[in-house]
Amino acid sequence: MKYNIERLKGSITPIITPFDENLSVDYDTLTKLINWQIEQGAHGISVTGTTGEPSALSVSERELIMQIAAKAVAGRVPFIPGTGSANLDETLYLTKSAQTLGADAVLVICPYYSRPNQQGIYDWYKTVADSVDIPVILYNIPARSLVNIEPKTMARLVKDCKNIIGVKEANKDFEHINRVIHTCGREFLVYSGIELLCYPVMAIGGAGHINVTANILPKESIALWDYWKAKEIDKLVDLHYSMLPVNEVLFVETNPAPVKAAMKMLGLIPCDRTRPPISTLTEASKEKIKQALVQYGLLKA
Repeated sequence: MKYNIERLKGSITPIITPFDENLSVDYDTLTKLINWQIEQGAHGISVTGTTGEPSALSVSERELIMQIAAKAVAGRVPFIPGTGSANLDETLYLTKSAQTLGADAVLVICPYYSRPNQQGIYDWYKTVADSVDIPVILYNIPARSLVNIEPKTMARLVKDCKNIIGVKEANKDFEHINRVIHTCGREFLVYSGIELLCYPVMAIGGAGHINVTANILPKESIALWDYWKAKEIDKLVDLHYSMLPVNEVLFVETNPAPVKAAMKMLGLIPCDRTRPPISTLTEASKEKIKQALVQYGLLKA
């Protein structure tokens, strides 16, 4: 089956999961965030990825979030929900549910905690890919899964599973990312999952980025891709460095607590709470975020 992978390139926003003060999912705010992102020009929408706190959500909550998100997106841009977990049956269920909802692709994290070897990773992803007919994007995030999906393993999967079409790379080893593109082929979609590597990944043939910062700077995140496509490199480099302080402060503590705090400061969400075990930010971290937003011109001093 041939997929329209060109449509999946660009700035894909990984939407947070908003909660109310009682830590229930705030579905109304979720819908507002999705509509706002699309109005700003986001090239795609993702929910229930790591920024959406999936491990703190029940399977039924994740499914309902996907349903509401799919309805809000309404085909206006590609919809790429995160459907992975550390449990294969849950991953298969959510991946099949995403296909039923009309998702354009799914983002599947490398199973965390278990630390499988490369054969285990291959078997896992092949099972998931074989269960659906829609594109599957791998999610390589060694800091959370404690294992790295090696380029050779990705190449095996690309060869054996025609619907595995890309990877979100959150491996900070830039040599590794080069090898992924070289081993899997230039048509393989490689997205930067690290904010400071959005431009560098595009420069070596990447397909765009799925970055937390897009939750508060959607236009800038979109412009990174648009400037690259237009070959306006000077503007791209200037933007890359101007975003650096904000990119860094959004990881002053564990994601997504910092970005939720920033979103509340900016009036994008009414509540910045995260579910355990991620705790509320310290006052010192909140002050660092506030200062970064002031310096960027998003808040008044």
